[in-house]
Amino acid sequence: GLYKCNPCMRVCPGPKHTVLRFVVKFFPPDHTVLLEELTRYLFALQVRQDLASGRLTCSDPSAALLVSHIIQSEIGDFEETRFSQTKHEYYRLLEVASRLEMYGIRLHPAKDREGTKLSLAVAHGGVLVFQGHNRINDFNWSKIRKLSFKRRRFLVKLRQNVNQDTLEFLMASRDCCKMFWKICVEYHAFFRLFEEPRPKPKPVLFSRGSSFRFSGRTQKQVIDYNCRTDKAYCIAKELLNTERTYLKDLELITVLFQGVLDKEDCVPEALKTLLTSTYEPLHSHHTHFLQELEERLSLWEGQCNMQVKGEIQRLGDLLLKSALSAQLEMSSECVFALERACVASCRLECVCREFELQKVCYIPLNVFLLSPLHRLLHYRQILDRLCKHYPPTHTDYSDCKAALDDVCKLEAALRPGLEEIENYQKLLELQKDLIGVEHLAVAGRQLIRLGCLSKLSGKGLQQRMFFLFNGVLLYSTRGITSTNQFTVHRQLPLHGMTIRESEDEWGVPHSFTLMVQQQSLVVAARSESEMEKWMEDLKMAVDMAEESNGPTADLSHLLWASEVESEDDHRGSQTSLQCNGNDSANTRHRGNTTAHVCWHRNTSVSKLDFSIATENQLSGNLLRKFKNSNGWQRLWVVFTNFTLFFYKTHEDEYPLASLPLLGYSVTHAGESENIHKDHVFKLHFKSHIYYFRTESEYFFERWMTVIRSATASASRTRYLNRTEPD
Repeated sequence: GLYKCNPCMRVCPGPKHTVLRFVVKFFPPDHTVLLEELTRYLFALQVRQDLASGRLTCSDPSAALLVSHIIQSEIGDFEETRFSQTKHEYYRLLEVASRLEMYGIRLHPAKDREGTKLSLAVAHGGVLVFQGHNRINDFNWSKIRKLSFKRRRFLVKLRQNVNQDTLEFLMASRDCCKMFWKICVEYHAFFRLFEEPRPKPKPVLFSRGSSFRFSGRTQKQVIDYNCRTDKAYCIAKELLNTERTYLKDLELITVLFQGVLDKEDCVPEALKTLLTSTYEPLHSHHTHFLQELEERLSLWEGQCNMQVKGEIQRLGDLLLKSALSAQLEMSSECVFALERACVASCRLECVCREFELQKVCYIPLNVFLLSPLHRLLHYRQILDRLCKHYPPTHTDYSDCKAALDDVCKLEAALRPGLEEIENYQKLLELQKDLIGVEHLAVAGRQLIRLGCLSKLSGKGLQQRMFFLFNGVLLYSTRGITSTNQFTVHRQLPLHGMTIRESEDEWGVPHSFTLMVQQQSLVVAARSESEMEKWMEDLKMAVDMAEESNGPTADLSHLLWASEVESEDDHRGSQTSLQCNGNDSANTRHRGNTTAHVCWHRNTSVSKLDFSIATENQLSGNLLRKFKNSNGWQRLWVVFTNFTLFFYKTHEDEYPLASLPLLGYSVTHAGESENIHKDHVFKLHFKSHIYYFRTESEYFFERWMTVIRSATASASRTRYLNRTEPD
């Protein structure tokens, strides 16, 4: 009423027709953090106002798309569905708007030292500089040491590692300069700080400078306040995060890879048809699934009655329709078909190799092709945790249990084929890593373990890379060729092999001797546990060879010479390198494969490690801190293929950096390390130390679990007896 408006009238004395408007103060980059329906509605009104006033500039197609969502939200398709359709369109409107360059941008006129007209703005990431509506520079908060103003001059002091120490901008007046400075202070505090800044005590005698401080909860506090300790919500958040990564992996196949193949004449039409019929339905299905999931989680924390909450706070009904069984079965065939086509066409093989070297293809291409099968395993884990968490009387339990039963039945049917194709994919990857062996990926061959051992010779201990298959053991060295591939030195048949510990015999720690065909080979592992794992797998493989009908046929074209021969001597025998011309794919090779990481970290992985890693994948936001740094950096992190991949946000096309975890140890951060934060774990390898913070106890436990699956090599006993924590 009028009485309640009187304070506003006293604050804003002026003409009778003064109009006051509520406006959005902070524009988060991720629209999904807007949990409540009312909040999204108010943001949508702000977007509509900015678009109408010309403040939100964009291309004509983007403007048309925004207007279509606005009109749809006002009119709807049918009267009986208008309410739900309106909520849906608000969500879509914000999704489109948040990707625009000028979303949430408020321009403040300024000039540089030369008098050039510019505009300054501030966003969640830092201070921006515009010329007209074109961004010409930006200063991330991590680069800024101090923001200040002196009369009309706005000063940006940069950190010492930046070439220019201080930037100066001239604004229209002191009041304009101070107002923009206050906005910057508030944006920095809201988006960068974890807690509301405490006010500094007032000086007794005199003060210097402005005492303005941000007051109110930060974005981190708002999110923490809205997210209850409810485990079901945390499981749903994990599902959402990993689904985002999965959909991007599907997009790499359906958009990028198939786009490359469409430009080539060497691709069989049958292969194109197979890829299209397999992955496009999956991409379409999971696009809608992710949209439903995002909307479900955005409403999860909304203020509504308990009956509505019961309909919102559930996942079972969505997961009941989450798997397309026909496409899952076909994804294995896609790997086989692509390899057959590459064998038949050197040009196609070079095209695939070039594509695999792009930044966006952060893991081997075949792993992307198999991602639907891997995703099925993740759904099983998600549903299993939900069923263990819910009491049988919970409204979501019956749907989750039914979905879990469906997924388990489908997994049981696909498991034999999954194990076969996983082994085949590893053999294909090794084929690219090895020189001196061809036709590695053939029926019946199984990879059991690969990794580093030191070979004892007259020259002492020398590092070698060993590959244990059923029936044969190979060893090789790395770094002789420009492609950094491994050159095979020798093969040892397992039929008739004996293994014995020989530390006392040779005086070499963790050493053991392999005896076969009246020849001996003495090798040493880097630790007792590594020695035990090698000996365990070797004895198992020898037993398998003895139980077979006879000695396994040797791998064709293997080197027996003790001296390393040149690459040119073997190039003619390399099927994967028999391409015409001088394509760059012939001379370049991925250096981050599992074999190369094992070589650098002097460790090994087994078939069981690969199986565990396939089931343990995770995505989400983490705060990272280096050993000698003070600040924390917020990153989107994807764990897969024994590696952490780091992005600024989940929308980035390719990772900024990666951290292979083989050889690393993961522990809790100790009190002596002066971290003084909750939910912090430490990764360390030799002198390399990284600290990571999670947003809750649930995600702390989840990250610890999946990272341990990559940092702790598995024995068969641990794998067979493994149980996932509740």
